[in-house]
Amino acid sequence: MSVLKIEVEKLNKSFGQLHVLKDINLTVRESEVVCLIGASGSGKSTLLRCLNFLEIKDSGRIIIEGEQIEETTHDLNQVRARVGMVFQHFHLFPHKTVLENVMEAPLFVKKMPKEEVRVEAMRLLEKVGLSEKANVFPSKLSGGQKQRVAIARALAMKPDIMLFDEPTSALDPELVGEVLATMKELALEGMTMIVVTHEMGFAREVADWVIYMHDGKIVEVGHPKELFQHPQEQRTKDFLDSVL
Repeated sequence: MSVLKIEVEKLNKSFGQLHVLKDINLTVRESEVVCLIGASGSGKSTLLRCLNFLEIKDSGRIIIEGEQIEETTHDLNQVRARVGMVFQHFHLFPHKTVLENVMEAPLFVKKMPKEEVRVEAMRLLEKVGLSEKANVFPSKLSGGQKQRVAIARALAMKPDIMLFDEPTSALDPELVGEVLATMKELALEGMTMIVVTHEMGFAREVADWVIYMHDGKIVEVGHPKELFQHPQEQRTKDFLDSVL
């Protein structure tokens, strides 16, 4: 049986009066790709941000690789080094080249030797198909290229788990494919991934499990084929009818 990478038990999160996550339970095993789908405001992105500790839960347990993580007992920066995150907007440093963007975290967070970091950063840029852009500044890149740099930058920390928060939603439609192709390759290599996405074709093709969220709750979990073709819950069916 493959290793449990993430366990979430009875996770709750509110912002003021707004109860955004309601008793979320979730398990993700090694090398699984889990896609979170649902309408905007259903809590998907907040769940990811809690798993990366950019938001701190109100109650419940988050267990990463067998270790219960709490902001009071753990260095959250070290946890984030193991749990990489790629956002909707790329957050690249505009004054640094593509290569410098990818090198930044291993150099300054992990304090790794510069030449070793440079070699690895070039390998990652080649992996995402951007080695020829190494010395270019982000302003000269398309949105799809920026997002692929952001993926390379997250991979530079050698994370055990990758979280993707709607990585294609800010892109022009013709640029979506190149980012999804990079993510598919990661999935084939066995990277454990949780992906918030509106790309139903990607979820259907790449996910091991698809989770439909509505109003801060997990409504349905299933294999893509089952969930897309034979949803068990009426709310899931209504949502899929509206997007497919």
